[in-house]
Amino acid sequence: MKSLVLTLMMAAALFAQAVPRAEYPQPQFEREQWVTLNGPWEFEFDDANAGLNQKWQEGAKAFTKKITVPYAFESKLSGIGDTTFHPWVWYRRAVTLPQGWSGKRVLLQFGAVDYQAMVWVNGAYLGSHEGGNVPFRFDITPHLKAGANVITVRAEDVPTDEFLPRGKQYWLPKSRGIFYTRTSGIWQPVWLETVGDNHLASVRITAGMEGTAKFVARLARNEAGLELRAVVEGTTLSATTTAEPVQGLSYTDPTPRLWSPENPNFYNVTFELRRGGQVIDRVKSYFGFRTVTMGSDTLLLNRRPLFLRTVLDQGYWPDGILTPPTDEAIRYDIRMMKEMGFNGARKHQKIEDPRFHYWADKMGLLVTGEMANAVKYDEVYAARFTREWIEAVERDYNHPSLIMWIPINESWGVNNLQDPRQQQHLISLYALTKSLDATRPVIDNDGWEHTDHTDLTSLHDYARTGKMMTEKYAKVSRAKGSLIPDNGRPAMIPGFAYNGTPYWMSEFGGVAYLPPGMEASAEAWGYSGVERNEAAAKARIAELFEAASKLPFNAGYCYTQLTDVEQEINGLMTYDRKPKFDVKLIKEWNSYPRW
Repeated sequence: MKSLVLTLMMAAALFAQAVPRAEYPQPQFEREQWVTLNGPWEFEFDDANAGLNQKWQEGAKAFTKKITVPYAFESKLSGIGDTTFHPWVWYRRAVTLPQGWSGKRVLLQFGAVDYQAMVWVNGAYLGSHEGGNVPFRFDITPHLKAGANVITVRAEDVPTDEFLPRGKQYWLPKSRGIFYTRTSGIWQPVWLETVGDNHLASVRITAGMEGTAKFVARLARNEAGLELRAVVEGTTLSATTTAEPVQGLSYTDPTPRLWSPENPNFYNVTFELRRGGQVIDRVKSYFGFRTVTMGSDTLLLNRRPLFLRTVLDQGYWPDGILTPPTDEAIRYDIRMMKEMGFNGARKHQKIEDPRFHYWADKMGLLVTGEMANAVKYDEVYAARFTREWIEAVERDYNHPSLIMWIPINESWGVNNLQDPRQQQHLISLYALTKSLDATRPVIDNDGWEHTDHTDLTSLHDYARTGKMMTEKYAKVSRAKGSLIPDNGRPAMIPGFAYNGTPYWMSEFGGVAYLPPGMEASAEAWGYSGVERNEAAAKARIAELFEAASKLPFNAGYCYTQLTDVEQEINGLMTYDRKPKFDVKLIKEWNSYPRW
């Protein structure tokens, strides 16, 4: 009882007055000299889309509102909490650089701005970025001056555009069904950091269980004759750069400490770029030795069978929407998943905050990488989606906890797969992802309507009872070309045959229940019905977990879902993160023997 009380107190504290987050936003690529720009900014709606013509970027208008970055204006934590449509919004903030930054290059970094951003410094236009889920940056050095420097951002996010990759954000005014409140504008951290006149643009780390880590660095500009260093566990590696775009180093540990959920070992590494013996850039990072491969009938982690006991995590918050309120809130969610007996999370329709991936790496939680999908398909959508997906894969490649990629969920954005163009889009995304990352499995279309280009055959089934689920899949075969039961839509696109890959029940459960004392809204619902009685809810969930454990699906399962979200009440926790059932009981449900 004491443990449960402490858990509930901690959950409540997470949603008290959250302060703007000040942790370094990208732990995989951390620089020493940086300044957070989270906190108060001037803000203005531009519903008439008049700001550009009226030269708001040059300070022609005094903004009338304040907003707390990085929370979207729709969220309570932003200080505004306006969920009506505002397609164009503006931000402004004056910044004085710290002493000691004089003579250094300064980068302005954005974690994510939904959907398209234009940026100015002191009235000088830096450029734009399209894609609401991935980071971007500008070198602002030429436009800086002594004293205060004014940063201005215009964000455009048309709520009704169904061809935008938006995930669970609803394109109608009020959230409903499986869709939730929108997130517009800046919704991940903003910060400044210093670099040398040349610097590391990125470092890709590939570290398998055999104990060799390969570091592939890209510089801001090609330059021969620099020294690239990597310091790992007291070992210094060094190479002289050439005029080529990429530079490489390798580190070997003959007896590597492998990364796994049970033992999330990782190695700290510092990268340096030197000229004439002087350090011109330094970045801290880390990596984990681990290998994810496909076995004959299941996934393998470090060549051992891996049964995925995962939970669907929408990554939404009552006060921050898509933005976690605090770093502790992220840790709390991961801690609760592990205490419930899950070894992983299927991050659903969201490119998650980099700090979530950092804590998953550090605490030992397997994670899927899934793109936020659009609603409809056309050529513009296909180009938008592909550009952003490439950036997402590149951003998260280094995380040892990330074990697979899922570009498309339930045919979202490709809802007419009789169309050969949409079929080819699915196949091309599988091939593109494999070309960007050969170290992880890829699912072409999670849930149904698969092509024969997929590494797992994932299915979604919200059978009301375990008996119904068991009977439905009792005769499922792993033989190539076998027929798989439909669930609303066919498991395979007509014309494509099952390719013999392992099955993964990547969505099941969805039992809606609210604890005593909680009032359900008229819109409240769950995927497989609502239970009013605690005993009935527990019995049905336990039966579903047992059935999912015993299916001939050796890749595992994913329970829907971790928390309630707005009108959805099928979480194992409420929206404000209070467990609905004893956490030890959930762990028992999640622990039926597999092998």
